[in-house]
Amino acid sequence: MEVVLLERVAKLGQMGEVVNVKQGYARNFLLPQGKALRATEANLKRFENERAQLEARNLEAKGEAEKVAGRLDGQSFVVIRSASDGGALYGSVTTRDIADAATEGGFSLDKRQVVLNQPIKDLGLHEIEVHLHPEVTAAITVNVARSAEEAEMQASGKSIQELQAEADAEAEFDIQELFDDIGGAVEPGDDDR
Repeated sequence: MEVVLLERVAKLGQMGEVVNVKQGYARNFLLPQGKALRATEANLKRFENERAQLEARNLEAKGEAEKVAGRLDGQSFVVIRSASDGGALYGSVTTRDIADAATEGGFSLDKRQVVLNQPIKDLGLHEIEVHLHPEVTAAITVNVARSAEEAEMQASGKSIQELQAEADAEAEFDIQELFDDIGGAVEPGDDDR
């Protein structure tokens, strides 16, 4: 099905381009979202008549998105979740969780604006891309932790795995020290018979 794009659509084309797309994509996404019109003679004439208004509206939306991106870019948001001692989450952090955390932080984000290439299933700092406009993106950091104190430690640069390794090494050292003390208490040649 041929459609004329009313705005820039990623991996498809720029405003005003006539592109050929699958019928389902057009009927279920492009047309209901107001991103395109069927490429009929009447709709092409209508688009040309409204082109200046559409471009002005697009520039205004892009300007607002750039302002928000300037404030949002580089921000860090904390998401508290239950996890195992090894750092694996009992579930995953979704786009909705990230959007909710950003909204609590004072930014109005929709879950559809958050781009997750793969689900977040472990504790730590995760770089996430946010699409505020088809031409404007921002990068945020999501700090997934079991508690606020743990989130602060992660933000300072220590990972959960490093903290666990330090605790394990300290416990191993204590055990070794204990065995050395026990071994030193038995005098050579003393037989407990």
